[in-house]
Amino acid sequence: MDTSLFANLALGMGVALTWQNLLYCLAGCLLGTLIGVLPGIGPVTTIAMLLPITFTLPPISALIMLAGIYYGAQYGGSTTAILVNIPGESSSVVTCLDGYQMARQGRAGPALGMSALGSFFAGTVATFIIALAAPPLAEVALKFGPAEYFALMTTGLILAVVLARGSVLKAIAMVLLGLLLGLVGTDVNSGTQRFSFGISELSDGIGFVAVAMGMFGFTEIIRNLELAENREIFTAKVGNLLPSWEEIKVCTPAVIRGTILGSVLGVLPGGGALLASFAAYTVEKKISKNRANFGKGAIEGVAAPESANNAGAQTSFIPLLTLGIPSNAIMAMMIGAMMIQGIAPGPQIMTERPQLFWGMIASMWIGNLMLVILNLPLIGMWIKLLEVPYRLMFPAILLFCGIGVYSLQNSAFDVMMTAIFGVFGYVCLKLESEPAPLMLGFILGPLMEENLRRAMLLSRGDPAVFFQRPISATLLVIAIIMLGIIALPAIRSKREEAFAGDD
Repeated sequence: MDTSLFANLALGMGVALTWQNLLYCLAGCLLGTLIGVLPGIGPVTTIAMLLPITFTLPPISALIMLAGIYYGAQYGGSTTAILVNIPGESSSVVTCLDGYQMARQGRAGPALGMSALGSFFAGTVATFIIALAAPPLAEVALKFGPAEYFALMTTGLILAVVLARGSVLKAIAMVLLGLLLGLVGTDVNSGTQRFSFGISELSDGIGFVAVAMGMFGFTEIIRNLELAENREIFTAKVGNLLPSWEEIKVCTPAVIRGTILGSVLGVLPGGGALLASFAAYTVEKKISKNRANFGKGAIEGVAAPESANNAGAQTSFIPLLTLGIPSNAIMAMMIGAMMIQGIAPGPQIMTERPQLFWGMIASMWIGNLMLVILNLPLIGMWIKLLEVPYRLMFPAILLFCGIGVYSLQNSAFDVMMTAIFGVFGYVCLKLESEPAPLMLGFILGPLMEENLRRAMLLSRGDPAVFFQRPISATLLVIAIIMLGIIALPAIRSKREEAFAGDD
């Protein structure tokens, strides 16, 4: 096992270290850091904008670049959180609590340095976890039939509901709406059109780029325009970026705990980097010896969530690479990129395209190293960008979003749909309804329908097939138990308290 693992990692390194892939990895990391630093763009929007470009790139290069954007955004988000008290990326929200206070005390340098070092450690560990966990998981997944895949997706969506912030009922409603939107278009079995209302552009379904760009990109732009621009940027106080030996000793347990927690939560549907950072901060606040200083400039309050969000961002690739199932909205965009390249996501990638699979894993470690080497010297440049008023940036962001959507199919209808979903996303924001469950439902809806139909066809219409097969029965029982537990008033109030503590 060990020998094959090292052989596979060597194969991956050989792929990732070609000059072309190194260049795309660097481009992804730099772009990811940039969109992490700039509030109001985010990795989902950027990946959606770049999907048309990836069509012309080799599949490995395209996916390496998109992965770099995702985990690069986790690094960049901490810069604005610490210096400006504005999270550049949603998973950096809790970094604001102590990072900004450290900057106000003249300790912005150690906060930024600790954030980068913790993220690199977490990224390295998470990369090895993917390399170790993915092959056995993919082997199990190859034994999955339609019943098992349907049960797995159902469990995944229920987990996304349980882990979504806010009301459970609203999360369920968003998932169901996503499933319905995913069914718009032509039925592959009967050839009849469903929910298209006679609009010819909807005969192929609603484009997931339009939904993602609207719900995440346009909505975020509208939200940012609402906020007053009273930024206080601590430029003069960014001194020595290396934390002291004492600070490193204090932060080491927090980084390790954050990495473990992030690695586990990143795999869960709806979890990823955001949930990991909140959970790591909450745990650290309860068990740290320095808990009295949390919220007042405790360096562990920066180290733990930053390690957790980077580990969570990378282990969220495990369900994508092994099962072909997205664990969050960004992984859904990665599936879209694979489909554009003609790659069917799932366990067969490891056997049919080992260069792609292991090349991506090796590139994650290389990308993390690039981010540490590049990010700290470029802090000054990121600060200059932060000084640009948002009212001057948003027209350019809107323009690039519009061009990205239009260029996919040269369709003005897609741009209009993006605008509609942008307004709808803003309404959801005001109603405190999470967009991520809708996106997961939208991506998984057609796959769930296909596997449900195939399972029913093979069983000649007997629904008991889902409980006759051990794997699907186990997954459905877990889903039912989770729904039952979350319905209990005591559990529901505890869950609401946990999320209220994150705000």
